[in-house]
Amino acid sequence: MKVYLASDHAGFELKGALATFLEGQGFEVEDLGPHKLQPGDDYPLTIEPLAQAVASEKGSRGIAIGGSGQGEAMAANRVRGARAAEFYGGGHDALLLSRRHNDANILALGARLISPEEAQQAALAWLREPFSGDARHRRRIGELG
Repeated sequence: MKVYLASDHAGFELKGALATFLEGQGFEVEDLGPHKLQPGDDYPLTIEPLAQAVASEKGSRGIAIGGSGQGEAMAANRVRGARAAEFYGGGHDALLLSRRHNDANILALGARLISPEEAQQAALAWLREPFSGDARHRRRIGELG
């Protein structure tokens, strides 16, 4: 599976660590930037291309990383076909339901809220969780537009 990664300055370090981890788990990873730390950069400039890439490439997923992940999810969800869910730590129930019921294709992580180990385990669980494909869930996703 192809996994696109993008971040802002707050998520830059976690993005690099997560890329290495996911490649080690057998995922094809493409880092959409930034490719060097740019303090004060603006997350929409890297997250929108990530959302466009995921929305246009069936079967791919994306991971957007910022300080909280909230702005990243908002930016991603502006792109038709992108369905971003956020993870702040804690249990994985909502994280897994975002895949199972909502077919989320982008995971937004808050680098200031979770440890690198939490991010790795959350990303791995989310990437491995399938969409149920139930008719009611497909219908609801279709209603998103």
